[in-house]
Amino acid sequence: MKKKKFVYWKDEQMWLGYFEEYPDYITQGETLKELKENLKDIYRDLSSGEIPCVRRVDELEVA
Repeated sequence: MKKKKFVYWKDEQMWLGYFEEYPDYITQGETLKELKENLKDIYRDLSSGEIPCVRRVDELEVA
């Protein structure tokens, strides 16, 4: 099983979150559990190629 880091917070009545690797793709849920399920769904879409022109974050060693 793969593990991916995500950022999340509660704003008013909704939980919002995104994967560190894909910061442009935010999802939400009424509960933290629902948010996690929605994050799994969006990860499948992002990693499968269904969404065109996906922007990602990575690291580069420069020195």
